[in-house]
Amino acid sequence: MAQDKKMVTQITSMDDNFAQWYTDICKKADLIDYSSVKGCMIIRPYGYAIWELIQGILDKKFKEKGHENVYMPMFIPESLLQKEKDHVAGFAPEVAWVTQGGSEPLTERLCVRPTSETLFCDHFANIIHSYRDLPKLYNQWCSVVRWEKTTRPFLRSREFLWQEGHTMHATAEEAERETVQQLEVYNDFFENDLAIPVIKGKKTESDKFAGAVATYAIEALMHDGKALQAATSHYFGDGFAKAFNITYTDKENKICYPHQTSWGSSTRMIGAIIMSHGDDNGLVLPPAVAPIQLVILPIAQHKPGVLDKANQLKNRLSKVCRVKLDDSDNSAGWKFSEYEMKGVPVRLEIGPRDIENNECVLVTRHNREKTVVSLDELETAVTEKLEEVRKGIYEKALENRKNKTYVCKTTDEIKSALSEKGDGFVKAMWCGNEECEDKVKELTGVGSRCIPLVSEHLSDTCVCCGKPAKHMVLWAIAY
Repeated sequence: MAQDKKMVTQITSMDDNFAQWYTDICKKADLIDYSSVKGCMIIRPYGYAIWELIQGILDKKFKEKGHENVYMPMFIPESLLQKEKDHVAGFAPEVAWVTQGGSEPLTERLCVRPTSETLFCDHFANIIHSYRDLPKLYNQWCSVVRWEKTTRPFLRSREFLWQEGHTMHATAEEAERETVQQLEVYNDFFENDLAIPVIKGKKTESDKFAGAVATYAIEALMHDGKALQAATSHYFGDGFAKAFNITYTDKENKICYPHQTSWGSSTRMIGAIIMSHGDDNGLVLPPAVAPIQLVILPIAQHKPGVLDKANQLKNRLSKVCRVKLDDSDNSAGWKFSEYEMKGVPVRLEIGPRDIENNECVLVTRHNREKTVVSLDELETAVTEKLEEVRKGIYEKALENRKNKTYVCKTTDEIKSALSEKGDGFVKAMWCGNEECEDKVKELTGVGSRCIPLVSEHLSDTCVCCGKPAKHMVLWAIAY
């Protein structure tokens, strides 16, 4: 069984080499394969199934808030991209250009969309005329292209999948409410569905989205102490509306500019799941986005009645979870390793003796805890175990964040904390001066991640210059 041995090969320990551990999981859990196009990845069926579940949950949440799905072209004429100068300047280094169609050179270069604000604005200018046309609450599921120099599966690839919401509102107040509302939607999804604790905050002026008035984000801390920007929500004011001449007539017959938002998240969420919950045996999936929530492994399946009983249980449990029965002729040890690697939240084992006793064994992936359960109470027990996994991995990730969050009052304290304890979130006060923000990164290696919406007063002075502080900032080394 040479193939069996290959499939259960140990992955690199995360403590030895976290980056290699991450790559090993992406490959050995069959999430991705590498493409012949440099910097791009092939998302394998199991990886794509996770994305489909993420997409389904978020899409429902967006629609509950009144949003509709649309689809824009993937090409943006250069003249359109140039209409908002801050926006184009922010994306210029990552843009891929199409210069020829068939055998003919194009009269105008086409950008392969890195994001779609300009396309939406061009469309909004054609369909918004009256206050009756507002609000416009749109969302798009698509791929975008950004010519990243350094790539890594799910975290940074030159083409990736995402959703981008784009909305137009009559007033600044409505748009600002939308911006915060969608941040809350992402926060709820990460905390409850992905079981990843996050911190909500506002980006500093130097770190906000190109063309935005304000950018909000949720920041998560990965197992290795590095931060991951998990999702963003932007308030644009009327800047894009003015650049694209989008106007509407209000109830008093006055010509006004609408106010705009955009918000997005991407397949880097799968990277967040891997790096928040995974261990040296492979993936650990939150039940909400696990393609297989429970796998049934018949023990001594060649014996009479075992497969029949396993199939009965599959039919019963398919009403309460996504279930798979593995009745292949692979060894039990191979199957245990295979489904641990794939992060299946709960494993059910049943053999001849279990059938005689009207029971089975449930094993939870995150802690390998075994529980003997009566078959009469199986549906309830499985539902409880799935929730136990969700809570367990959330608490473990939260504990990791607590252990790797440091309060510092000087840059020397930051350097000392990182040197002694390793990477993590640093909470420190800031005067609001961009020069100090840059200096902190230069001296310590950590950059500003956000100004938390729930703030703490740690001291009266800036961590860098010692002048009066204006904000508590969350700092970290980020992916």
